[in-house]
Amino acid sequence: MDKEAKKRYNEYVETVTPTHNLLSQMLRAFLTGGIICTMGQGLRNVFTYFFDMDKVTSSTWVSITLIFISVALTAFGIYPKITKYGGAGSLVPITGFANSVAAPAIEFKKEGQVFGIGCQIFKIAGPVVLYGVLSSWILGLIYWIVKMING
Repeated sequence: MDKEAKKRYNEYVETVTPTHNLLSQMLRAFLTGGIICTMGQGLRNVFTYFFDMDKVTSSTWVSITLIFISVALTAFGIYPKITKYGGAGSLVPITGFANSVAAPAIEFKKEGQVFGIGCQIFKIAGPVVLYGVLSSWILGLIYWIVKMING
């Protein structure tokens, strides 16, 4: 390739490559995650004060409710739009994990219970679970060895 062709190619790549505003992305992620967490705190207050639950029970119900809302929004095609806007702000909380499990299940349900939902449900969340369990096991083993050495 001559220099002129390389120059034209680089100009073409620059025109088709989307530009991203990092500050805008961080702000949207912060706001989206903040709204999700604020909803969680609001639910906790409702469960604690209106349903007279202790903090542990109300926290459990908050998690269950947020997971349910996330799965319902995924089923109606709304959560992907939230994720497109909010980026990591919608993916990091428990709602993002619920979305990553529900989305493949919904997508592959037409292939059946076993080969569709059963085989595909952890397509996105599986690596997170796998490496989370593996790293926890390794850290636990290291902790146990250090405790045994230090007596």
